[in-house]
Amino acid sequence: MARIKKYVAATATAAALVAVPTMAQAFADTVKVPASAASTPPTVTASAAKPAAKVSEVVGSGVVDGKAWSVTLEFYPVVPKGYEVPAKAGFPVQETAGSSLLCQRIVIGGVRVDHQGGDWSGCDLVSGAHDASHLDGAGLHGVSDKGLSGTRIFVGRVSVGSHAQGVTRAEITLKDGRRLKAEVNTVPGTGYGAFAIPLGKGQTIAAVDQYNADNERLSHDTFWR
Repeated sequence: MARIKKYVAATATAAALVAVPTMAQAFADTVKVPASAASTPPTVTASAAKPAAKVSEVVGSGVVDGKAWSVTLEFYPVVPKGYEVPAKAGFPVQETAGSSLLCQRIVIGGVRVDHQGGDWSGCDLVSGAHDASHLDGAGLHGVSDKGLSGTRIFVGRVSVGSHAQGVTRAEITLKDGRRLKAEVNTVPGTGYGAFAIPLGKGQTIAAVDQYNADNERLSHDTFWR
């Protein structure tokens, strides 16, 4: 059974995960997951073809705690001019091999998560549009209190087509038993996909499950809070 992996954000301001002690409010917000077909990808000759220019996909959006939120993946076939690897607190800047760039943009209430880290925070160097070495991962993200409390977004990144029956949707079970669901959306012309699920103030996670197109559960994780 596949296991979901936590990843570390590019800056010290990346959201951390903690247990929230109380259920401050009921979750009454909806998750809107746009279909990939709704975006306007560049023309490609095949699904595996490399995009000719920057292409992006909104993998999730909606309203939570009265705040608009969205998660967007951006793929740059060629590393943009002026790109610099964001420095991590306490560590020297180190270049990583990769000819392309994959960025994850999370916005809550008009504020981009990790914006303090600069324009390229949340970006990773990758080798082209189908980098098999690019690890899948997941994390909880917020714009206040370093993600220790308040409104948070759970984002899971997956490599589409990396195996025969990959992740197509995810489900979060809250401590009170309610379930929140989202589908994986893919950046057109690439093998990079993600799902996003918002969590309101006071809401905590009991489990995160991932499923394939045949509704088979591929992972079941209970370490998230």
